[in-house]
Amino acid sequence: MTTLPEPAGATRRVILHVDMDAFFAAVELRRRPELRGQPVVVGGRGDPASRGVVSTATYEARVFGIHSGMPLRTAARLCPEAVFLPVDFAAYQAASADVFAILGRVSPVLQAVGLDEAYLDLTGHSEAPLATARALKSDIQAATGLVASVGIAPNRLLAKIASDLEKPDGLTRLTHEDVPARVWPLPVRTLHGVGPRAEARLHELGIGTIGELAGTAVEHLQSAFGERHARALLRAAHGEDERPVQTERVRKSIGRERTFQQDCRSSGRLAHEAGGMLDQVLTRLREKGLRARTVTVKLRYRDFTTHTRSLSLPSPSDDPHILHAAVHSCLFQHRLHRAVRLLGVQLSQLSGPL
Repeated sequence: MTTLPEPAGATRRVILHVDMDAFFAAVELRRRPELRGQPVVVGGRGDPASRGVVSTATYEARVFGIHSGMPLRTAARLCPEAVFLPVDFAAYQAASADVFAILGRVSPVLQAVGLDEAYLDLTGHSEAPLATARALKSDIQAATGLVASVGIAPNRLLAKIASDLEKPDGLTRLTHEDVPARVWPLPVRTLHGVGPRAEARLHELGIGTIGELAGTAVEHLQSAFGERHARALLRAAHGEDERPVQTERVRKSIGRERTFQQDCRSSGRLAHEAGGMLDQVLTRLREKGLRARTVTVKLRYRDFTTHTRSLSLPSPSDDPHILHAAVHSCLFQHRLHRAVRLLGVQLSQLSGPL
C-alpha cells in the first residue's frame, strides 16, 4: 500500500486531542470505588424504566452494546445486571474544571469540546510531543484520579482518530505517512462529519472503510453528496484537515427533530414527544457546559407547511423545569388539531461554560 505525503503547503502543526475515558462514569466510580469492574450506566435520573437516555457507560457495560444516546430501557434489556446511576452535572463540571486547569498549563491554544475533551496546539513547543502527552496524562491522573486518552497528529482530524485507537488510557501518534496503514482500514463513520445518514449513503455506494472512500472518484460521490461535500469527504479520507484549534467557539443551537411514520393528531402525544426530545437536547446542552436563552418548537403539517414558535427566557438556563415549561408554552401556541408530520425542539442563544 502506498504512503501519502504531507499535503502541499501544510504547516507542520502538532495537535493533541485529549479525551477523558468514560468521563461521567469515571467521576461516579471515583466516589463509588466499590463499583469498579462492574457494568455501570449513567443517564437521566438513573431509572432504567424511565424514558431517559444513556449519557455514558463504563467499558464493562459497552461490551454489551450499550452506548451514549441509547434509551435507558434498551440498555437495561442488553445488560440487566448493570448498575444505573443518575446524572450529576455539578460533579462533572467540577471535575472538568480541574482537568482543564491542567490542560491550560500545557498550552494557551486550547479548544474545549464539551466537558470531557479538548484540542491543544503544541506547534513550536520545545518539548517532544510524546513526552508532553505522557506528562499530561500522568498529571491528570495524579490530580483527579481520572484517566485520559491522548492522540497526537499534524491536524485535528487525525488527532481525534488517534485518541480513540487505543482506548482506554491510550497514547497514540499518527502522521500523514500512517494514514494508509492505520486509518484507511477504519469504518467511514470514524471520520469527522460522517454521521449515520452519510454513513448509510456511503454504504449504498459500496463504501465501508476510509480506504475505500479514499480510492473513490469524486464523480462517484457527487450524486449522493454534491461536489463540495464529496471533495471534503475525500480530503478527510486522505487525512487532510486545515481547521485551526480555536480558543473561542460558541455553538449557535442544539436541537432535535422527528418525522412521524404516521401523521400525529394527538396533542397529548405531541407534548410527550416534545418533552422526551427536550430531555435529549438538554443532555447534550449540559454535557457541553452550556445554557440556553431561547426555546423553539417547530411543527410541519401534512401539507408540508412549517411553523415555529419561540420563547426567550429572562436569562440563559439549563434548568429542566424552566425549559420544559417553555417548550410546553411554545407547543400549545401551535394549531395542534391539524395532522402533524414533523416535530422539532431547539435550544439557541447558547452561552457557557457554566
